[in-house]
Amino acid sequence: MMQKYSIKDVSHYKESFDYRTPMKFGGRIVEHVWVYHVDLTIEDEQGKSATGHGSMTMGNIWAWPSQVVSSEDTLQAMISMADKTCELAREFPNFEHPIPLLFEFEHKLKQLSCNAFDDLKETDPAIEPMPQLAKMVAASPLDAAIHDAFGKLHNRSSFQTLGKEFLKQDLSTFLDNEFSGRYLSEFVNEKPRADLPLYHLVGALDPIFGEWGKTLSGHDFPELLGDWIVRDGLTHLKIKLAGDDFDWDVERVLDIDSAAKTVQLDRGCVDWCYSLDFNEKCASIDYVVEFLEVIRRRNPDGFNRIQYIEQPTHRDLKQHPQNTVHEAAKIKPVVIDESLIDYETLLLAKEQGYSGVALKACKGQTGSLLMAAAAQKFDMFLCVQDLTCIGHNFLHSASLAAHIPTVAAIEGNGRQYCPEGNKDWEGRYRDVLYPKDGRIASQRLDGVGLGF
Repeated sequence: MMQKYSIKDVSHYKESFDYRTPMKFGGRIVEHVWVYHVDLTIEDEQGKSATGHGSMTMGNIWAWPSQVVSSEDTLQAMISMADKTCELAREFPNFEHPIPLLFEFEHKLKQLSCNAFDDLKETDPAIEPMPQLAKMVAASPLDAAIHDAFGKLHNRSSFQTLGKEFLKQDLSTFLDNEFSGRYLSEFVNEKPRADLPLYHLVGALDPIFGEWGKTLSGHDFPELLGDWIVRDGLTHLKIKLAGDDFDWDVERVLDIDSAAKTVQLDRGCVDWCYSLDFNEKCASIDYVVEFLEVIRRRNPDGFNRIQYIEQPTHRDLKQHPQNTVHEAAKIKPVVIDESLIDYETLLLAKEQGYSGVALKACKGQTGSLLMAAAAQKFDMFLCVQDLTCIGHNFLHSASLAAHIPTVAAIEGNGRQYCPEGNKDWEGRYRDVLYPKDGRIASQRLDGVGLGF
């Protein structure tokens, strides 16, 4: 008979950090962030207990890019939702493992509302409902804290608690019958890989050209792309694009490749790559196909350096069924990102031509592990991206990436835009937070709980 566990205590708090420099994406500029933290204690039937921690940046601009509700209100509603998840956790039933417990809770999120949002609805009944993605981000600190506590209670990494010894259900319980007899532990490594390439973000406001070797911020941080490449030995660059300004997008990629090539060849690097992020702004996939053809014609080497493309069109796949991506996916992997909220949306994305999956810790440890298993089963390209994660939540994201065997790379732009959030962790995990030769030391993420 499996051991039962209960939640004994839940506490939460939040803190705010200013960005070192503004970030622009999806047509909006972000200059600060709120981080939500959860501490949670679980206890087994013998009275043994352990406390876990989870945290996440409340990226409302990404998770809820509303045209109706102000960003201040969406942020407050998400924080209120995070508060509510903690309140509900105190009422969770006894459980055998975090995966089935949190899988059920994730489904209940769809019906969940919060006081702050209810107040908004009373003021204006036409206000749109809170998206499931925003609810998932708000619930992700709680999800992480439960996994962290479960691992700590057993004095092992939570990634080592996914086998039949602890988790009796196979994946058909959480996905479908195609996964009958397959277990989550088959798709997750118990030990993290030695290192991981890190994607550095080249934002739409970030300068490309100028006088190399200058730091304009006054905080010992590079401002120009070439100086970032030299300092961190970068080999992976994520390029933010407009998606609705074709000529600007083309010239931006060509400029970045020109600047990168100058520096990379000087330092003897001949193998580097790009990911392209149009922030869902492309009206159709024709934009992307034409864009790729222009880049291929004007700069074949730069074209060959493109590793994958992030979700280029609208996130609502059901409302925009015409936005299939088959033609672009024939050229480069196209990964689903904002649309991916459950297994149903993964199947729909796959049907519409998506050939890859972007995992994110901000969508929850539970859902990320399940989507990682499904993506591997379907032989899809895998990467891990963040929500400008900092400190604890970046280490969580990196640990997730390090334990999924087929992940190509991890994004980590918190060190660029919000390094203040890393301060408390730099002494212990500097080689994970900051890359050397373009890679982070992910083998360090082999501790109990979430890995650190």
